[in-house]
Amino acid sequence: MLDIHYIRQHPDTVKKAAARKNVDVDVEAILKLDGRRRELQGRLDELNRERNEAAQAKNVERGKEIKKELAGMQGEMGAIEAELQPLLLRVPNVPSDDTPVGSDESGNVVLRTVGEKPKFDFEPKDHVELGKSLGVIDGERASQVAGARFTYLKGDLALLQYALFHYAVSVLTNPGVLHDIIEDRGLDLPEKPFTPVVPPLMIRPDVFQRMARLEPKDERYHLPADDLYLIGSAEHTLGPLHMDETLPEERLPLRYFAFTPAFRREAGSYGKDT
Repeated sequence: MLDIHYIRQHPDTVKKAAARKNVDVDVEAILKLDGRRRELQGRLDELNRERNEAAQAKNVERGKEIKKELAGMQGEMGAIEAELQPLLLRVPNVPSDDTPVGSDESGNVVLRTVGEKPKFDFEPKDHVELGKSLGVIDGERASQVAGARFTYLKGDLALLQYALFHYAVSVLTNPGVLHDIIEDRGLDLPEKPFTPVVPPLMIRPDVFQRMARLEPKDERYHLPADDLYLIGSAEHTLGPLHMDETLPEERLPLRYFAFTPAFRREAGSYGKDT
């Protein structure tokens, strides 16, 4: 969620960002609600000060009047917050100036191509068909155990997954390897290694919302008994690791990585069964 102070100071930039991302955002409504909220907050602060003065002066009648007025204003404040928060959640991040603009993936720009695309003199099989024929993907048994869209990865494919994970760990935690990558790419970056983290696999809905990943809820797995959601990516609980903290500059950059299952229902998604 963009800071309301930024939206207030850069409304045209926010409108442009929303248009570029094809997101319908009512910036004017946000600013209007924010203005009224600030007016109310100013009046609430003033009334609280007057209530303290009335209490010190033992002015009971004035205290009752202030209490009644406060109740009404707090009710209005709650209604404004309820209307404002969903609008703020729709505001997208501002893209960089060099980000290509397109209505769909056809607007993507190829920056570079590494290697050559192979050409086959036969019809290639997809990973599901290959995995089944090689005996390393078993969807039939998995569907009997866990339902559709689940699989067993076995043998060499399971070893490959573990090998890829360990290879990533060996790169991200090694300052020497990071140095070589940075130097090879001609980048100006610190060589500080990444800290491996095993994060929670469940997340509170309010934190999920703050990570801007709660919606669409029909894509998520919810545990009603605990009011928790299963994460759809490691970033969902890795991102809030320093939630509500102010980080001193000398501690930066903070680099973390995690490897977790991705619990996603993929409701209505293209290719959801494969």
